[in-house]
This record gives sequence, structure tokens and C-alpha cells, in this order.
Amino acid sequence: MGAMATSSVDRSDALRPAAAHPAAVVQGETYRFTVLTTRLLRMEYSADGVFEDAATQLVVNRSFPVPEFTVEETDEALDIRTEHLHLSYTKGPFSASRLSVTMRGKVQDSHRTRWHHGDPQPEPGWRLNNLGGTARTLDDVDGPIELEPGILSYNGYATVDDSASLLLTQDGWVRPRRATGEDLYFFGHGRDYAAALRDFFTLTGPSPLLPRWTLGNWWSRYYAYSDTEYLELMDRFTEAGIPFSVAVLDMDWHLVDIDPSLGSGWTGYTWNTDLFPDPAAFLERLHDRNLRVTLNVHPGDGVRSHEAAYADVAQDLGLDPSTGHEIVFDISSRAFVESYLRRLHHPHEAIGVDFWWLDWQSGTASRIPGLDPLWLLNHVHYRDSGRDGRRPLTFSRYAGLGSHRYPVGFSGDTVVSWESLRFQPYFTATAANVGYFWWSHDIGGHLGGAKDDELATRWYQLGAFSPINRLHSTRHAFNSKEPWRFGQRAEQVMTRYLRLRHQLVPYLYSAMWEAHTDGTPPIRPMYHDHPQRHEAYEVPNQFAFGPDLLVAPVTEATEPATHLARVDAWLPEGRWYDVLTGRRYSGGGKRALYRPLDDIPVLAQAGTVLPLASDVMADPGHNPTALDLMVFPGADGVCTVIEDDGEAEPADRHETRVELSWGGTGTSGLDATLTVRPPTGTGALRRRELTVRLVGVESVRAARLDPGQRPLDLHRDERGLLVVPLGPTDLSEGIVLHLEGVGLTTPDLARETFTLLDQAEIAYDAKSAVQELVERLEGSALLAALHSLDLPGHLYGALVELVSAAD
Repeated sequence: MGAMATSSVDRSDALRPAAAHPAAVVQGETYRFTVLTTRLLRMEYSADGVFEDAATQLVVNRSFPVPEFTVEETDEALDIRTEHLHLSYTKGPFSASRLSVTMRGKVQDSHRTRWHHGDPQPEPGWRLNNLGGTARTLDDVDGPIELEPGILSYNGYATVDDSASLLLTQDGWVRPRRATGEDLYFFGHGRDYAAALRDFFTLTGPSPLLPRWTLGNWWSRYYAYSDTEYLELMDRFTEAGIPFSVAVLDMDWHLVDIDPSLGSGWTGYTWNTDLFPDPAAFLERLHDRNLRVTLNVHPGDGVRSHEAAYADVAQDLGLDPSTGHEIVFDISSRAFVESYLRRLHHPHEAIGVDFWWLDWQSGTASRIPGLDPLWLLNHVHYRDSGRDGRRPLTFSRYAGLGSHRYPVGFSGDTVVSWESLRFQPYFTATAANVGYFWWSHDIGGHLGGAKDDELATRWYQLGAFSPINRLHSTRHAFNSKEPWRFGQRAEQVMTRYLRLRHQLVPYLYSAMWEAHTDGTPPIRPMYHDHPQRHEAYEVPNQFAFGPDLLVAPVTEATEPATHLARVDAWLPEGRWYDVLTGRRYSGGGKRALYRPLDDIPVLAQAGTVLPLASDVMADPGHNPTALDLMVFPGADGVCTVIEDDGEAEPADRHETRVELSWGGTGTSGLDATLTVRPPTGTGALRRRELTVRLVGVESVRAARLDPGQRPLDLHRDERGLLVVPLGPTDLSEGIVLHLEGVGLTTPDLARETFTLLDQAEIAYDAKSAVQELVERLEGSALLAALHSLDLPGHLYGALVELVSAAD
């Protein structure tokens, strides 16, 4: 037997240190308190006086800067006070009567300001103590499920119990704890949710950077494709102008029809050469199409004798391959893991597999007491995927708090239903409360249900604004997600949103960098940004997408008479634009928004500059050489496009800052400037083709570009946006676009009303009555007159939306 590779798993058993600064520690014979920040405390009790300073499965760093705090101690009691918290402890075993933490004025937000040891963690939900986290799986889910608690609380505090967590060794393996007793963390951040997440990531490790190409569209289907069929499908997508960046092969890539005496074909590592005669050539052809490849594996059944690598694995483990006995999957065995990676995974990677879809469905028990095998499977694969200088990536299920370090998350096999769709935006956004940002759902639903063009289209629209956009479906001849398998209108809308997703990659990758460095969730509930506004807690399906967009997905069917669906949204103060329709709204309250099948509400505040990829069919794994800058006028604003060199550890962060200055009065209308600062960072693109698209702008008297005072010709695109083409532009010294005499579009209420009425299935005389009122009245008088008519509910609501948007 040859020497085993040790790049991923070696024999070092030294613990990984994660001690706090001694000055932050207050310790007695059986207790220890660590003041990590003024709002984060560690609380330990050990009857034998043994405490743990090693990293755990959850906690990898305790070396925070020492905050200011005071200690008052007697023989019987101890009080620790920080700017934000007061810990009170009567010495002895932790109990409700002995240990409490009280929120002090700086973070006190409600009457519930004191935690006692042993207080149950309330069930997640707004206006309860905990705002919720996420869940292990959505397998077979058809609607809402209970979520695990998160670290954010409406009442300002939450606790995390790390007592049962195993320890990490320096080489990344696990060991049982030496200490017994309790190991608790108290998060007392009030409603400063951003600060809570920053402390959480400092404690548990940052949200990693994913490869840029993961943000494109993924094609997946549980179907026994041949290599020819798969490649032809990818080519048809390209011919239809539908971009993809990841090709997923579900389990039929490997042998599944095996001797029944060996068990099922659920687990496998040997290519089915009837379908894929030359796997290496097939993978190369996918790469030639700028597609990265992941293979599905269900590792739970171990290695059986039909596998091509069976004899090698048996010999690695000192077993006799001639027996043909099953080699049990044992993630707790270093020897097994070394062989498992070396024999079953690395050879496939050597011929072109980019990452693995680890579809673990085999329970939570292992031979190491307290170890969830899913956690170690994720941990081992993620670390192994980063060898040889690659950016680490795995694709697996959630294994508890701290799983944010091992993206991407696979949420499981959901039911095809409106109930499933309705739950998914809340589920995705709420996962931000435990730092789990990169969920991948089965967009369109996986199993069951019925074909429904409207439901599928609404799911595609949500997918475009999901962390990962992976189309998927179960093995069923009639269940697949190619847009052309739906009606013509659905196909057109689906295709548009798949293309939009690739346009959004520069924006979303910049948000990923902010998540990595600052802990800002790329997708987050509205209360993250508006924690003191009760309305932000009352729109569970609305979420912030990146720094500047709000998304309110449609999760209800359209009303038959109007072909409109209703969404209840909340718009914070300010002026807002619908990104997809250009309609303007005044914020500061809740609104009922109505949309046909074509769109969902996606809103940007005045002053937003939205960076988009110009060429949707270009490889999203590379920094785009052409960018569209979509400008929403009416206020000053800034956007920063963040990129890098794509390496596992980027040599530098590339930033291109774009500043919009709005509102200077000129000789005709308003004047504005759009300044693109010189890119920063070694290797940043200094020359790009730039196109500026102005939303809600009727006219511009003059446009010129500095340096050079070059005049520019404007035109309108297919959406009617005013386009300022800057062309190939040298950004080395920065540029300034001057817009003089900008006139904003005045809403044409009569025209928009006619369009709305024209597609409504109501009496012609009713349509005429509405149109006559709109052309004759305005404001509150118009609304009162419309209310007096017996109109379908969605039609009246949509008219109210139009009238209020026109104000």
C-alpha cells in the first residue's frame, strides 16, 4: 500500500487554541466569566475546576480586544458590569436564583430586560424573545416549519449553549471535551442586530467568500441524462439566450442498478459508462462552455464491492477485498476519511469535478458520542476542497449553528405548492439571524404538486433574488424546469429573470464581500436595517437584497378578473422606484402592490446606482469588462463594486466607487454628476465599457464626459430607459459624467389606467366608467369616486396604487 495523502487529514492531535485575553477573564475555583465585548459574555461552570480554552465546533476565536468592565466580588457573590450588561452571580452551581444578566440602559428596549439561567429559549417569532434562525432541511416540507432559535432577539438578548460541542484539533479533527459542566454565551445586543452578527462572526469565524461563478444560474434535475443529452441541453440554453454557470449531475452519473445483494444504488462513486463513456471528455466539454460541475453523492451506504475503487479503499484500511464485504461509511475514522477522499473524490476532481453535492440523509449518530456526522462531513469536505490553492466550496445540508463556515447550503426536497413558495422568502431571510447566508433551494419545488405555470414563474422570480439560484426537480417525465416546457408567457418571463440573475452578479458579489468582511447579510429581514420600526417585523416575506434593493416576492395566485397578484409591502421613508417597472413611490408606510405575471416588486431608493453585467452570456466567474450603471434619480448616492482575483485568498480587494450627486439647479431642470473613482487594488480592471441607464428620466438637455469634455449622444433602450453610452472608458484617473437639465418623467395616470383596464376581465361599461373618472378627477376625489364603484378588489387596489404613485 502506498503512502496516504495527508493534505486534508493528518495525525496531529494538538488542540487548536482559542483562548481569551487573560484581562477579560474573571475566574474562581468552579466558575469562569469572560467579558468578550460589552455585549457578549461567556459563562462557564465546572465542578472539577477544569475549563476549556480550545476551539470548538462552534467557537474558533475568543481573542477579542478587552472591553471596559468593572468587577465587584465578595466571598458569596460576584457582579460584572459593562456599558451594556450587568451580570449577577451568587457563587455555586449555575441556577435561575444564582445567575442572571440584566440589560442596562444602552441596550434596553423593552420591559423584558433580565435573563435568568435556565430560562427557556422562546419559540422563534417576532414580538417573542427570539427572531428565529434556520433549520436542517426542508425535505418533504409543504408550508411553514419550526425554526431553530437565532442569536437576534426583539427583546435584546439570546443565549447559546456550547457545552456539548466537541473540540477542534490543530489539523481540523475533533476530540471530546476535557471539561464537564456548562459553557454558555450571552448575546445582549438589544436591537443592534448588526453588532450582534459582527460579534458572532468574530467568535465563530467569518462568512466565507464563494467562487464568483456560484452566483450564476445552476441547472439541476434528477434525471438519467446521457453525456450527449446533457451537452445538447446546455447548447439549447445558450441558443435561447439563457445563461447558466453551474451544471449539476444528480445521482445517475454513477452506477445505480447494482446487484440487489449489495443493497441499493443510492450511494455510488463509479461512473455509469453507458451514459458517460468518457467522463473526462464530458467534463472538459462542460468546462469549455464555462460551466462548473458538481456531482451528487449520498455517502451513507459506504463503499460496496461493485465500486471501481473498492479494492484500493479496502487495502488502505487493512481489509481483504476478496471478501467483498461492505466498507461501512465511518466519518469518525481518520483512516476511513483519508481513503474516502483520496480514492473516491480526488480522482474525479482530477478529471474536472469542481465540487460535491453532499446529500446526507443518514441521521445524526456516529461512533464519536455527540458528533453529528453531517457536521464533520461538511467540515472535512470544505477543508479538503481548498487544497492546492482553490477557493473552498461544498454543497450540503445545515448541521447547526456555525455551519455558515461551510457554504453552500442545500435545503432539501420541497413540495411543489404555493405553500412551499410562500414560506421560502421568510425561511431564506431569517437564516441571516444565524449568519447562514448562502441557502440553495430547489427553485420551482422538487416533488409532488401539479404543473402550474404561474406558480413556477413566481418561483423563478424569487430565484433571481435568492442567495443561490438552482433550478431542480425530481425524477419525473413531466416535472422539469426548462422554460420552454411552460406556456409562452411563462417561458418569456422565466427567461428574462434567468438573464436578470446574471446581470445582478456584480451587485451580489459586492454584497458577498461585505458579508465576508463586515458580517452584513446579503439577504436579510427588513428589521435588520430598521430594528426600531414595528412595520419591519410585520412583512416576513419582504427582504433586503444587497445594500440597496428591497424585494417583495409574489407568493399568491393572481385574481382571475384582473390577472393581478397582491403583495403587502412596507417602504421606509424616502422616494422609491420599482426597478422593473420604473414606477415611483413615496415611502413611510405600508402599501398594497399589485403585479401581473411579468414582475414582482423590486424597489430601489432614489440615489441608488445599481451595477449590472452588460453581457448576460459572459462567464460570471470573471470580472465583467462591460458594466451597466442603472441610476435612480432624485437624491445623492454611492455604490461600490467589489471584485478580486478569484484566488482562494485574494491578493487584494478591488473597489470601484461610483458617486451620484443630484439636485444642483441649472438653466433648465436639475443637474447631476456621476463620478467613477479610479479603481483600487492590485490587478483591478482599469478599462471598462460603461453604459449609464437613467430610470424615470424624461429628458437630458446635455451630457458630457470628463476628462475631455466629450459630448455624448443619448437614446432609449427597449424598456424605455434613457441610455448614456460611455463606451470603452479608461478609469485610471476616474471619470465624471455631467448631466444638465434633467427632467424627470411625469406619471401618465390615464395611460397606465387604460393598460390596467384593458387586460381586466370585467364589463366594458365598468372599464369606461373607471377611465372617465381617472381622466376627470384627481387625488382624494378620484379615490372616493373609484371606491363607490363595485370593482373587483384587486382592480380597486391596483388603481389606488397607481393614483398614489402618481402623487
